[in-house]
Amino acid sequence: MEALLQQIEKYKQEITEVEATTAEALETFRIQWLGTKGTLKNVMGEMKNVPNEHKRAFGQVLNEFKLFVEAKFESLQQATGGADNAAEKTFDWSLPSSFVPVGTRHPLTIVRNQIVSIFKTLGFAIAEGPEMEDDWHNFGAMNLPEDHPARDMQDTFYINQNPAWLLRTHTSSVQARVMENQKPPIRVICPGRVYRNETISARAHCFFHQIEGLYIDENVSFADLKQTLYFFVQEMFGKGVQVRFRPSYFPFTEPSAEMDISCLICDSKGCNVCKHTGWVEILGSGMVHPKVLENFGIDSTKYTGFAFGMGVERICQLKYQVNDLRLYSQNDVRFLKQFTGAM
Repeated sequence: MEALLQQIEKYKQEITEVEATTAEALETFRIQWLGTKGTLKNVMGEMKNVPNEHKRAFGQVLNEFKLFVEAKFESLQQATGGADNAAEKTFDWSLPSSFVPVGTRHPLTIVRNQIVSIFKTLGFAIAEGPEMEDDWHNFGAMNLPEDHPARDMQDTFYINQNPAWLLRTHTSSVQARVMENQKPPIRVICPGRVYRNETISARAHCFFHQIEGLYIDENVSFADLKQTLYFFVQEMFGKGVQVRFRPSYFPFTEPSAEMDISCLICDSKGCNVCKHTGWVEILGSGMVHPKVLENFGIDSTKYTGFAFGMGVERICQLKYQVNDLRLYSQNDVRFLKQFTGAM
């Protein structure tokens, strides 16, 4: 025990002579003397080797040594803190900071959020549904029975299972689920990813994004549909954009129309995007077919409604003049960096 007491005195002398003027030196002292494998812990561990009749006296010695080491550490902390403060006073805070790369949302997300925001100002709520659907919600409820020729317009990814399941070909399936669980008035938009078995090219992809809208209430007219879409186009592209409606056919709306806007890429002078017509189709629309309403127990003699659907990629193409749909899904940083600050 006498040898251990002498060793403790040598430790005190060594600690007394320590000087630390930097944070690194302070940390070295802490690890050496106060760390989990430091000298203080090793000395304290010698208590188990002390005879019982000397444990009380030796315990006081160890406690004094512990307080001595901790006091030295606190004094060194104050000294290094003062040095750090002096360094701060001499530091030039007007120097420019290090460059931190700024990220951004994906262009499709930016445009999707803008579209959603526009329709939310008109009172449309957001509705979402599953990407893997059953045949009824994707086709049957939308007035497309199994033998309907319009099914050939959409090449579908089917899942080999009975009953038949598939990857939804449009977000109209979300409209079906809303009508199934909610009574009029209904006013929703349905954003989401959809899938079609198409050859990937600059103009087509096997997956893309849609936003569809549905409004059902009493006395809803085609004029309400047109004014809603006029408002959307002006908010999205500006008040100088021209708009036209063309008669079309969709199984779930009657009458149906496609909506074109004047080409923003060539300023209506004619280009490959507008096929040299000066017009670009951006969405399909129409009055909800009475049979679709009746499929969900909605009285078609009391309620009417309109629906519309647009591809987010097409809107993004016109807004940012991107001519290749494949760029949206390739995660090329050079392409994505162009949209920093576009939110």
